[in-house]
Amino acid sequence: TPLPARGRSGYVCRHGFGYSVFEHYEAGIASEMLTYVAMDAPVKFVVVTLRNQSRRARSLSLTGYWELVLGEWRHANLMHIVTETDPQSGALFARNAYGRACANRVVFAHVNEAQRSVSGNRTEFIGRNGSLASPAAMRRKRLSDRTGAGLDPCAAIQARIDLAPGQAREIVFVFGAARDADEARQCIQRFGGRAGARQALEAVWEHWNRTLGAVRVETPDPALDVLANGWLLYQTLSCRLWGRSGYYQSGGAYGFRDQLQDTLALLHATPWLAREQLIRCAERQFPQGDVQHWWHPPEGQGVRTHFSDDYLWLPYATCRYVRATGDTGVLDESLHFLEGRELYPLEEAYYDQPQRSPEAASLYEHCVRAIRHGLRFGAHELPLIGCGDWNDGMNLVGREGKGESVWLAWFLYENLEQFAALAHERNDRDFAAECSGHAARLRSNIEAQAWDGAWYRRAYFDDGTPLGSSTNDECQIDSISQSWAIISGGGDPVRARLAMTTVDQRLVRRDAQLIQLLDPPFDRSELEPGYIKGYVPGIRENGGQYTHAAIWTTMAFAMQGDRERAWELFALINPVNHGSTPDAIARYKVEPYVMCADIYAATPHTGRGGWTWYTGAAGWMYQLTVETLLGLRLEVDHLRITPCIP
Repeated sequence: TPLPARGRSGYVCRHGFGYSVFEHYEAGIASEMLTYVAMDAPVKFVVVTLRNQSRRARSLSLTGYWELVLGEWRHANLMHIVTETDPQSGALFARNAYGRACANRVVFAHVNEAQRSVSGNRTEFIGRNGSLASPAAMRRKRLSDRTGAGLDPCAAIQARIDLAPGQAREIVFVFGAARDADEARQCIQRFGGRAGARQALEAVWEHWNRTLGAVRVETPDPALDVLANGWLLYQTLSCRLWGRSGYYQSGGAYGFRDQLQDTLALLHATPWLAREQLIRCAERQFPQGDVQHWWHPPEGQGVRTHFSDDYLWLPYATCRYVRATGDTGVLDESLHFLEGRELYPLEEAYYDQPQRSPEAASLYEHCVRAIRHGLRFGAHELPLIGCGDWNDGMNLVGREGKGESVWLAWFLYENLEQFAALAHERNDRDFAAECSGHAARLRSNIEAQAWDGAWYRRAYFDDGTPLGSSTNDECQIDSISQSWAIISGGGDPVRARLAMTTVDQRLVRRDAQLIQLLDPPFDRSELEPGYIKGYVPGIRENGGQYTHAAIWTTMAFAMQGDRERAWELFALINPVNHGSTPDAIARYKVEPYVMCADIYAATPHTGRGGWTWYTGAAGWMYQLTVETLLGLRLEVDHLRITPCIP
């Protein structure tokens, strides 16, 4: 690989679904490194094929090296990590007896070559004042075989390889975790050889071919096909649902709203994962109806907040799931609540590990409590924004508990309408009527209190100052209040069309191939909406393209029947089209085959992508592509096809 020690010739890096390949030629040796993870075990593979293309026999070494953490922080755990060489398998084992989440587990590193040496000492391997670009161990004939306690821990294992002229060898490194030493040896026996490694790779291929092949589309637009037939779902599943981490944010937490949105893209391919997420999220709800904004498995430490939209994604996703699959049985699943201290009125959030409450209720009841918790309104009879709605950065708009959100009003309206139908089907006529009544009043209040003359406002501050209004110096218009007037089905048709026309005029930047979230960005005015103002104007939520919102804008144009403009904007936000030429990729600078969370709209970085992989934009882009534009909608045992194409 090019890092940490670059060779003298070039590299070819290829990324597929569930695997990556790195090819290089150096000093007469051609190498190919294939890396992937087993589908059914916590085992990572690094399979290296070396081919001697010189005319003489070669003798060389191949070394696998891993730094060990075995806990939250390396510096807090390194003194407790003990390494040893397993006499049965020859692997290097490591344990952290004091690890909170992994106290008795065994980490193992193994190579399938008989001639090998190991080291458990990172300081010795790298060398004093050294680096991985030129480790001290690479200037010795073999590793020291030193392991034990009290070291700067690592797992290093080295194989000696002889290659005749023209000969090729395949070397398999496995690195994994097990409950104990016996299970580690079983994993090594199963996966540690070439046959086991190949079998695991074929299982990876089979899984992704089956999952990503559930829906296959062929259109005149190859840039659409390459995303819809693999990369969007792959990004959603592998990064958002499984990894929950990325290059820009090493997290690992579940976000209540985040992964519920992601699962909406999985209803065709893996609906059981959507079901699991509904249950997982419902169990992070407090009896009062609010939820953890995010939490870390397996213990559940997380934050309880005054965010106003999190809990509403539970009924929203539940309605979408039941309508698509017909699985009404999920509504009767009995799920426990969490038990924890309630937030103080002016407290934005607190971090804690709540306990499981003895109180349980059906998923349906969890949804009912979420909706009732959202029926809290301010002076304009619009829902309270709390410490933020979908836009976390607007955390000061309602810090005194009086600010209101127009976007949240549309979102709550759609929740009420959808859940009223679900409640009616369950013969819960009282709650169905309650939802319908609130929806009608809310729709009337939005039109009376949120219309600004040519578009809908975004919010009201605690003191009643409007946000997203022509009277503001900054953030005069915000796209999501306009797009959700259509997506929710609640906006006045004439007003909503005028609002979307204004979005096209004010926020669509065809010259830069982006759609701004709001305009003008926050900078020098007296408005203090929250940490969104801390971003450079034109970056991320502060007036750049926030891709979630750009997708919703495109979706809204399609839903109001403006097909030509919807497809134009789809091409505008398709990442493939941002990397189609050398000049374009030099400007975009990120992977053009996955979605990015934002695109900069500020000179000199206009058009530069940010926050790839770990963004819910992938799931929404899949819904836009397959459901809104191509018109494929699953309705229990029917596939309804209503394409919105030019």
